Amino acid sequence: MNLTWCVPGAVGGSEEYLVRQMLGLSQDQVEPTLFAPRGFAAAHPELIARFECVETDADGVSRSRRILNESTWLFRRTRGFSLVHHGGGTIPARHRTPTLLTVHDLQYLTFPDYFDRRRLTYLRAMMPRSIRRATAIAVPTEFVKSTVCDAFDVPGERVHVVPHGIEPQLGLRATPESDLRAKFGLGDEPYVVFPAMTHPHKGHAFLLDVMERHWSRRGVRLVLIGGRGSADEAVMRRISDQPLSSAVSRLGRVSAADRDGLIRAATAMVFPSQYEGFGAPLIEAMALGTPVVCSDRACLPEVVGDGGLVLELDVDRWGGALDAVDARRSALVEAGRGRVSHFTSAVSGDALTRAYRSVLS
Repeated sequence: MNLTWCVPGAVGGSEEYLVRQMLGLSQDQVEPTLFAPRGFAAAHPELIARFECVETDADGVSRSRRILNESTWLFRRTRGFSLVHHGGGTIPARHRTPTLLTVHDLQYLTFPDYFDRRRLTYLRAMMPRSIRRATAIAVPTEFVKSTVCDAFDVPGERVHVVPHGIEPQLGLRATPESDLRAKFGLGDEPYVVFPAMTHPHKGHAFLLDVMERHWSRRGVRLVLIGGRGSADEAVMRRISDQPLSSAVSRLGRVSAADRDGLIRAATAMVFPSQYEGFGAPLIEAMALGTPVVCSDRACLPEVVGDGGLVLELDVDRWGGALDAVDARRSALVEAGRGRVSHFTSAVSGDALTRAYRSVLS
């Protein structure tokens, strides 16, 4: 598997997606070798305990160096392999066949303004070529499958849905609520949590509108977790003034234990994103027993199903969402836990194995 682009902690949900599906692979059926940037093995000891990992001498940060390595170093190293799986959405010009290509999403086609010029130029050039070169394509949802087929006129049989998978140990080491409230100064008030980098499409601005008009007045706090995205300055300016400054906690990146604890103790996990290829926090929240409120955009209705509240991005409709959560909490939690059974690491690993077999048949 080509993971030379997968800089630990820097590529968002695509890293978690691939790591979790690899953990779901049956070692009796698949023997992958992972080709990854320097530092990947140290970041994922659970994978290294199961599979061989070969690291490059580069950290993966430089795109130009990574592209060169893929066409030289990786090309030499994959001689004799039955299949090469490229997990980052692109296939190098010089590559071995057959190939499986993972396409996480096509956000650049829907929201080009959210990408810097260099990145957008690269994607516009490389994505169509990579999709043509691929023997088969793996995607996380039916939504992404339909966008790939429509955008590039790809036959549906070439595209395999490999869903995100949640490991069964999720939440076992979650930080207790009392410790989190003391650590982050959350007091005793109820809160909703939004785990996402501050990219424009994630919907922080919309959520702050909901807070200002509705939720802060009823004593609800908004807890934001996740790294800095391209809209971070705008978000920070917005929450620096009253009434939001006393009602919003911007925690940034937190540990996995703190993240799980914060989600588990929340009144709801809110997710007003305009675009997602999957949206792993939805499944994580349902697995942790927390009701979900999300937008009706992209793949989110497909992933949530009946396990949460799916609402159009209307501030006043969202203003009443917490009353609906309170009225239906038990039913939402039960439905969410049932939904999680479709998105385990074993289910994901089995789907990936079927995609491999399809390529090799």
